[in-house]
Amino acid sequence: MINRRDNSTLLGSIDWITILVYLLLVFMGWLNIYASVYDDTQSGIFDLGQRSGMQIVWMGICAVVGLVILLVDSRFYHVFAYPLYVASILLLIAVLIFGDEINGAKSWIMIGPVGFQPTELAKVTTSLAIARFMSYYGFSFHKFSDFIRVVLILGLPFCVVVMQNDMGSAIVYTSFLIVLYREGFTGYIYIAVALMITLFIVSFLITPVSVIILILLFCVVCEGIMNGCWREKIIYLSYIALLSIGIFLLSWTLFSGAISMVLAIEISILLSMGLVAIYAYRYRFKNITLFIVLLFSSITFVATIDYLFENVVQTHQQKRILDLLGVENDLRGWGYNVNQSKIAIGSGGLYGKGFLEGTQTKYKFVPEQSTDFIFCTVGEEWGFIGTIAVISLFCTLIIRLMKMGERQADSFGRIYCYSVASILFFHIFINIGMTIGLVPVIGIPLPFFSYGGSSLVAFTILLFIAIKMDLTKRESAI
Repeated sequence: MINRRDNSTLLGSIDWITILVYLLLVFMGWLNIYASVYDDTQSGIFDLGQRSGMQIVWMGICAVVGLVILLVDSRFYHVFAYPLYVASILLLIAVLIFGDEINGAKSWIMIGPVGFQPTELAKVTTSLAIARFMSYYGFSFHKFSDFIRVVLILGLPFCVVVMQNDMGSAIVYTSFLIVLYREGFTGYIYIAVALMITLFIVSFLITPVSVIILILLFCVVCEGIMNGCWREKIIYLSYIALLSIGIFLLSWTLFSGAISMVLAIEISILLSMGLVAIYAYRYRFKNITLFIVLLFSSITFVATIDYLFENVVQTHQQKRILDLLGVENDLRGWGYNVNQSKIAIGSGGLYGKGFLEGTQTKYKFVPEQSTDFIFCTVGEEWGFIGTIAVISLFCTLIIRLMKMGERQADSFGRIYCYSVASILFFHIFINIGMTIGLVPVIGIPLPFFSYGGSSLVAFTILLFIAIKMDLTKRESAI
């Protein structure tokens, strides 16, 4: 399926600004990879024995891949979305059986000295598959069958990657929640996710009683906002919240030797539910079921956080989370990477130390500095000005992808473009966030910057398919 349009039409319709941003990011990433592994004994930036030399080989491969994508008819990606998705899932499963384990994750296939990570390409095929399914005529989240199929399309690669013990790559699939929201998925699920994350964090920082107070206040405010006349309702529900807390404190004080804190919490909630039911009957509380479910499930979640944290979250992940929250301060152990990363970025100052002049980078103080922590090199050698420039380029790329999506004539192209923008945003936010201590160390690459052929090729494919779809739309308008 090769597009045989006139070359002048092809060249004139391409979004050259997006391609220029892509080329700048790849070139800057290459320079930073060289700087991150630089020492005085190296023969040069093109040395194939060094990571900078191998990266330029991958850059050449990406140039060919990008050109092929632009020449292939855009209908190819719609027609073969499902076969490509199935093939990627089978490949992910094959990695579980025949793959090689690197850094604790069995997610690599080694072909001689070159490693290949199928989970990177699975992001491309999942984006195509979800766009294909959600673009069929009559799709609706209100149909239970459609909703279940969306969950299966996104959940299948997520589960297989989790089985590979690559939690960082698996979490990336949650970025598709942004796409679902754009396409009309209910906002309640995002409130629930935000609430769970908040509860998980604050449960390590404050007492259980304080957590209960926050939950009650949150539910009260949400109910008031959703149903209007919120001032009167907040006052009434606040009395219920205070009484519920009082019941909890009383039951915990009187029966502290006979019942657990979890049981005391449940007793207080059950009693307060009776008061809420009276209120609902009197004031026609429309969202009584939602309120009860939100309140009860939130407090139950808080009561089980300790169990989940100790039995589900792995040890190294526990340490990174506790270090991030300041519960533990192990600068020579689990907190070493992030601490050295912040030192490197902070030492760059406003203008940076200059290319190849980063001491934290040059003397290998920051582990994984050419992959997961590549942003440290940017901060140290280019300073605040350089980091702002890099982030601005990333923001420009994401905004242009969103505009591409809005220009599409069909929902397939729109959903795909938003999927690419969401994946890029997630990678950028998490990677930069972990280098400056805002999120736990997860271990995902910075797009177009981190060393690695799998990620560079995958991000190139993601982006150029979107460019091709936009090109088709522009050509049809001529």
